[in-house]
Amino acid sequence: MRVQQGEYTVKNNLRQLRAERSWSQADLAEQLGVSRQSVNAVETGRFDPSLPLAFKLARIFGRAIEDIFSE
Repeated sequence: MRVQQGEYTVKNNLRQLRAERSWSQADLAEQLGVSRQSVNAVETGRFDPSLPLAFKLARIFGRAIEDIFSE
């Protein structure tokens, strides 16, 4: 499958998952070992996480990657 830039969007529910735990972006960033700006960029869809970061998020939230990210 060939995708042109801008045609493929990955959605996520990170903001909701954080809210359920009353975590700030900074709280999640600290657990992930990334900046708060990185968490914000992933949440808002401006940046798709690397596979290792996606696996880390899945572990932290106790979910499958597919439960966090979708097409």
